[in-house]
Parts: sequence; structure tokens; C-alpha cells
Amino acid sequence: MALKLKLEEIETQSDPKGLESAFQTAKQKQVGAIMTTTATRFFAERKRIVALAAKYRLPAIYFQKEFVDEGGLMSYGVDYDDLFRRAAVYVDKILKGAKPADLPVQQATKFEFIINLKAAKEIGLTIPVRVLERANQVIK
Repeated sequence: MALKLKLEEIETQSDPKGLESAFQTAKQKQVGAIMTTTATRFFAERKRIVALAAKYRLPAIYFQKEFVDEGGLMSYGVDYDDLFRRAAVYVDKILKGAKPADLPVQQATKFEFIINLKAAKEIGLTIPVRVLERANQVIK
């Protein structure tokens, strides 16, 4: 099923002026929602990005739950607790004599979807029940 969405890429600097400009551009282009890329520079500016999304009333999905912890609308990304547990198994194997080069490279297999209903209400967005049912965590 085609959703007939148009993606709009807006490049920005992660400084306050650049972020503000990116959100102004998104509003001018009548963007319906935003999604940041998984970049350390955006993670470092998560508080400002979340505030700008609220200011411009733009629904946003982020790559890490820490954005939602700052008041962001929703996140979908790797469950880092699971990754850290799995890394501990690797550390155990290495300490018991396994060669790191002999251990297989693993990709994340567990992801989490978190929704913040307070943030949804703040921008006048109603999240359908079917979407809420799929979330690992719903903040009320």
C-alpha cells in the first residue's frame, strides 16, 4: 500500500540559529512531521530540538528514548539496555579467553517504541488507539 508521502530533507547545523532556521523552513514547506537523523550532534541538542518541535507544533519521532524523556512526542530505536546486556556476554567470553576477532558481529535485534501523550496533547495531536497498542511504553 503506497502512502503517497513526500519526503523533504532539511539540512542544518546543530547550533541554536541553525536549528531554529530548520524548523522555520519545515513550517514554510508545510511539513507534516519531522524525524531527525541518528547523529550525535542532534542527540546533544535534544532538549532544544524537542522545544522547537513543540514551538512549531510539529509531530516528531526521534531515534532514542532520551528525546521523549525531554518531552518529545515519540521515539523508535534500539533498546540500549538490551545491547548493553549483550555486550556484557561478549566481555565475559573475552575475559574467559575468547579472541575478539573470533566473535561474530551482532546487530541490534530489540527495538522500543515510546509515545508521550503529554507532548501529543500539547500540539493538539490525537494518537490512534491502534498506534498506542503497539508502543512499548506510553507516558501519560
